[in-house]
Amino acid sequence: MPITTAGGTTDTEFIGSWFAIELDNGITGFFKEATGLGVDIAVVEITDSQGDTTTRKRPGQVNYGEITLKRTLTKDKAFYDWAKKIRDGEKEYRTDGAIVLMDISTTEIGRWTFTNAWPSKWSASDLDVGTDDPMIEEVTLAIEHLQRES
Repeated sequence: MPITTAGGTTDTEFIGSWFAIELDNGITGFFKEATGLGVDIAVVEITDSQGDTTTRKRPGQVNYGEITLKRTLTKDKAFYDWAKKIRDGEKEYRTDGAIVLMDISTTEIGRWTFTNAWPSKWSASDLDVGTDDPMIEEVTLAIEHLQRES
């Protein structure tokens, strides 16, 4: 919902409840949770001792976290099959892709692209006769770069 402030400035707040993943290897899907959209820039401290001792902080190595996706387990085995190919020695397993944020009408309102992604973990929730909760599929993607496009 747009919020108008004094001076004619309009802000739009994103609600992260409608999103999908699109991978260049053809795998797509809607998920109910995604974590790890972040950039971590290390701080390098340099001490100068000319006259007064001064410590300066500079940006260092950039790291991108792993993206973890969760959704209700279905018959779609695309992520499991991708992880299985890696386990079985597939040499071409990396792909680029995006997480696409949508409004309720499925119009794209935000996008994060990433490069050289591959599933470092795939899991399904525990089997338990004492619950009627839906089973959850969890996929962790190792990535090498993350870019917020919109």
